[in-house]
Amino acid sequence: MDLTAVQAALSDKSYSALAPLCDDLLLQVASKGAATDEWPYAVHLLAHLYLNDLARFFWKSLPQEVKDARPELAAVWRIGQCLWNRDYAGVYTAAQGFEWGPDLSDFITAFLESYRKRIFQLLTSAYSTIIVADVAHFMGMSEEDATNYAVQNGWSLDAATKMLTVKKPKAQTNQKLDASKLQRLTECVFHLEH
Repeated sequence: MDLTAVQAALSDKSYSALAPLCDDLLLQVASKGAATDEWPYAVHLLAHLYLNDLARFFWKSLPQEVKDARPELAAVWRIGQCLWNRDYAGVYTAAQGFEWGPDLSDFITAFLESYRKRIFQLLTSAYSTIIVADVAHFMGMSEEDATNYAVQNGWSLDAATKMLTVKKPKAQTNQKLDASKLQRLTECVFHLEH
């Protein structure tokens, strides 16, 4: 089984490419009837979580002996369970509460950064004001770190109430000028005037 492409994607930190790559390679291996004893299941599962795909069916398809024999895979699945249950703080606890091997340590760090950005975007769209403690909970940070993160991203802090005011992104209304539409509009206006 040639996992060179998977190792290269990990080395290059091309994490968003890993899930489809692993899916394709696993299908190729399975179609040839080759053994999958050395398959990087933990990397494969984390690659799906990285893309915000909970991959429950992938987990269910794994033989129980594989799940039982690979603690790193079980640790990745604990992260997936927290995501599934919307246990925001649990995602960070599960990710930081395991001693990851060299293949996954950088990937876990990248996953947490990506997850933190997604959560911050959700908070930005859902709230106009929010208390610091809630931001810290959702972001898996101390209150001080959460405050600094929010302020660095344009939010403002009312220190007396420990409330953060969310800075909403400006809506972009980029319209592309289509010459054919402009021509039809001109013709329509011309006919209306005459």
